[in-house]
Amino acid sequence: MVLFRVDEFDKNFHQSIGEHNIKNYDVYSDVRNDKVGSIKDVLVDEDGNIRYLVADTGFWVTGKQVLLPIGRCRVDNANRRIYAKGLTKEQVEYLPEFDELERVNYDYEEQVRGVYRTVFVQAPLETMTPLETEVPLEAPIIPESNLIGNQSQQERTVHKEIPAYAEPSERTIPAPVAPQPVYNRETYTYQQEPDLYQMNEQEHNTLKLYEERLVADKQRVKTGEVTIGKHVETEIAQVVVPVEKERVVVERTAPTETGKIVADHEAVFTNQEIVRMDVYEETPDIQKQAVVKEEVKVRKIVEQDTIEAQEKVRREELDVDTDAKVSEEIENRKI
Repeated sequence: MVLFRVDEFDKNFHQSIGEHNIKNYDVYSDVRNDKVGSIKDVLVDEDGNIRYLVADTGFWVTGKQVLLPIGRCRVDNANRRIYAKGLTKEQVEYLPEFDELERVNYDYEEQVRGVYRTVFVQAPLETMTPLETEVPLEAPIIPESNLIGNQSQQERTVHKEIPAYAEPSERTIPAPVAPQPVYNRETYTYQQEPDLYQMNEQEHNTLKLYEERLVADKQRVKTGEVTIGKHVETEIAQVVVPVEKERVVVERTAPTETGKIVADHEAVFTNQEIVRMDVYEETPDIQKQAVVKEEVKVRKIVEQDTIEAQEKVRREELDVDTDAKVSEEIENRKI
């Protein structure tokens, strides 16, 4: 993998993250907010992707320039700072010095990556014995042919004694980490380690602007109740029934043969002769019967209507406070 200085790669290339020139930005460690140094150069790959920032660590380690992978950077454009995530002074001491681009090859980059793959933590205050640390990468390199199995150069460690009287912040040891994957010289790509080389937009001052929106929803609420029942009412009803009744009429008439003499055997005089006649009459027989008078069906219908609602909503707008030149560039980019 070939790297280029950004000025040599493209004269018109902007050494920028988020449209800001990051050369001469101050470099700070986010471990204790210590100032490490400043950015002196930017290295890009064959496709123009930023891979390393060259940091002059004169404030920490006098006169030493080291490579800082872009994935370990958090940019603060407002304060013109680069925060090196997790960077410690021990890592800077172990990093190989960067003096010329020509010596940056796969082995050199593996030395750089090996340091950043190792996490250093503060040793306990009661630590009074020498501590094990990663081997300084300035140490001589043993040819890979002399390594046992798949052991890589970065997996070898040596002892480095740290005085027991050192300040707590100066006594650090490598934190236990999971075994690192074995990388192959022939197939290695920067994409295999996004933690070192991927530019996370959230770590480079990306502002999220929010706005409120009205979201329409419906709730079913009870607005009334209809109760349907029945009750009994009593009233006087009248009905007309024609009836018949019999009565006896006694009519006395003069016979046509008045004065006719009848025989003695025909004339029978007795007190026992009686004529009987039954007399009838009709009386009303009133009964009540229940009949279906009416049938009531109960159902519901749905009526649709449209309701228009209004509500105040908020949204965030970007405020940029900078010089006229940068403001003009931002306005042009919006267009």
